[in-house]
Amino acid sequence: MRLYESVFIARQDISAAQVEAMADEFSEIITSTGGSIQKREYWGLRSLAYRIKKNRKGHYIMFNIKTDSETLKEYERVMGLNEDVLRFLNIRIDKVEEGPSIIMQNKNERPSRSPRDSGHDDGSEETKKDAAAPKSDDVATESSEG
Repeated sequence: MRLYESVFIARQDISAAQVEAMADEFSEIITSTGGSIQKREYWGLRSLAYRIKKNRKGHYIMFNIKTDSETLKEYERVMGLNEDVLRFLNIRIDKVEEGPSIIMQNKNERPSRSPRDSGHDDGSEETKKDAAAPKSDDVATESSEG
């Protein structure tokens, strides 16, 4: 048995619960023949780089699976027949990475921003003086006609 990483994109108009049920169905194909799911991650509803079958977004699911080639062929066949799957990619890997994937790490590390917060006002006196001083564009210039 070999290790594979499998990512598939489901249509945007199905619910997250339906995506999880579909992922359970796909994982059952692997486990029913003696394979195993090493890791499973739901990456969420993400924007696509380009439209696929009139969809601009898709639900991303990633599996790390351990299975034989015949089961992988059946797994790919079933995914290809499912009309809710927009795209899928299976690649062979040497080992399963411990911890969350890069996508999940980036998802957790996003800084929280409050709405309308520009981040420029630090409350110091210098900032307040600069804000009160007129800028050169604000000063009206007089021209003498003669």
